[in-house]
Amino acid sequence: MLPRELMTDFLAIALYLLVGVIFAVVPLIISRLIVRRSTGAQRDETYESGMHTIGSAWMQFTAAYYIYALIFLAFDVDVLYLFPVALAYGKFAVRDFVEVVIFVGILSLAIVYAWRKGVFEWKVKE
Repeated sequence: MLPRELMTDFLAIALYLLVGVIFAVVPLIISRLIVRRSTGAQRDETYESGMHTIGSAWMQFTAAYYIYALIFLAFDVDVLYLFPVALAYGKFAVRDFVEVVIFVGILSLAIVYAWRKGVFEWKVKE
């Protein structure tokens, strides 16, 4: 038999797990009960900003879209890195500030490099 303290810990974990499952499942059940279901031929059509599509929706995109996405992802992750760094630093203010400036400077060099390579120039195929 498990000690009483361990049982209360397991009970707390089970309770948190149960509440988490309830918070995840109840909105799904409610949306199933409330939402109207649509059927018909228009359901399978591509929809973009209320405009009807002209021609086929299957087309090739240039690599520029993917490069923009990768650059955004890289800098988004780096900016998210700055928040915990700002919270963790604080004892040695000058040294920490210099480290963050160096980090942001390296990121800026990456932007300048991409700019010089012409990554941010939008090329339209005609």
